[in-house]
Amino acid sequence: MLKFVFLLLLMGFSAQNWAVVQTLLLLGSFFFGLAYVGDFFMSHLSLGFSVDSIGYILILLSFWITTLVVGSSNKVAETSNYSSLFLLVNIILLASLVLTFSCTDYLLFYICFETSLIPTLILILGWGYQPERLQAGVYMLFYTLFGSLPLLVSLISLYKVGGTLTFGLVPLVENVSAISFIWYICSIFAFFVKLPMFMVHLWLPKAHVEAPVAGSMILAGVLLKLGGYGLLRACPIFTSVGVSKSWIWVSLGVIGGVIVSIMCLRQTDIKALIAYSSVAHMGLVLCGFMIFSWWGLSGAVAVMVGHGLCSSGLFCLANMVYERLGSRSLMISKGLMNFMPSMALWWFLLSAGNMAAPPTLNLLGEISLIMSVVSWCKLSVLGIGALSFFSAAYSLYMFSMSQHGKFFSSLFSCCSGQVREYLVLMLHWLPLNIMILKGGVLIIPC
Repeated sequence: MLKFVFLLLLMGFSAQNWAVVQTLLLLGSFFFGLAYVGDFFMSHLSLGFSVDSIGYILILLSFWITTLVVGSSNKVAETSNYSSLFLLVNIILLASLVLTFSCTDYLLFYICFETSLIPTLILILGWGYQPERLQAGVYMLFYTLFGSLPLLVSLISLYKVGGTLTFGLVPLVENVSAISFIWYICSIFAFFVKLPMFMVHLWLPKAHVEAPVAGSMILAGVLLKLGGYGLLRACPIFTSVGVSKSWIWVSLGVIGGVIVSIMCLRQTDIKALIAYSSVAHMGLVLCGFMIFSWWGLSGAVAVMVGHGLCSSGLFCLANMVYERLGSRSLMISKGLMNFMPSMALWWFLLSAGNMAAPPTLNLLGEISLIMSVVSWCKLSVLGIGALSFFSAAYSLYMFSMSQHGKFFSSLFSCCSGQVREYLVLMLHWLPLNIMILKGGVLIIPC
């Protein structure tokens, strides 16, 4: 693990050169891909850091998404908008993510988990679009801190009881009582906010709409997965309480997902629509983690990775439209097929991925999640059916509204797309569809 941290330090020193950093990020993705970890047990142990199969796939996703972030943010380099500082912030964010996904200690995990908030805030405040980015940054900061402080108190209590905070050595909280339930809520609420769960999700659409394309891509691609990864690490300590109270979270995940999906159908801002669709997908992921079944956990990991690639690609497409039209409104960006016919293909492919159409990775994950939730409670088939229906509805709504119809009268001509943009989109779409052939990488061993 340490050699990848040294690689990130090397990138930080070369942050003046855009092409060098992009090449090093691609090499990092390639070399980390060679260090394949297929076990659920820790391996590559060094100085308190190691990876298992889930940490491995999420670190690989972090490297990949950061590479694509640098590729899609070329306008920062063209306008010389503090480009070296922009690269440095992205590298620091990647380093904090790599450390978070490879920690073997809960306190170190908490520190790295919180560290990733600062570079994200700098990205939103420094390179965001509107003056409202200050409000969006404050929303994100205080929502996260509100959930994180109880987590710190809970970790201190766990250390007092067990004398250690190392993964796998922390004693389990077996009794099911009111105090255990409060302790359980304090331990996992921070991850609900980061996921985000319905009712604590309002920071996400604001952050996405005001963030630059780099902030949106890294937020949707990797940062939301910190919540799911944290649940995977924290929930086993409270298995008894978690199993008895899982109906609360599954109900919130399914019903909240349906409500947010309906809200997607009335959005006029492309980025807000994609952001709300992320909340709906993460509701299903929450159900998978809280059911404590093998199908649920494997499906949740698959959906997290598939959603990271698909949602990041959609935000990249939305930014391409914004750079040409100066607006993210679906009313103004109608009829884009007339101006960017070749880009319409990518809109279709990524919209199909967003609705979990075959052969995307989202399909593999959602089949596993649907099987786990329906086998847990037969009544949930109503909510799951509505969630799947509205998922297809808002994806088709976004595609048809943006590509078809009469185009806005003030538009006369438009660049259909550059080679760099097609390359970035292809590097989003290809892993999303190829990884289903090697789905065993994402399946947690029994």
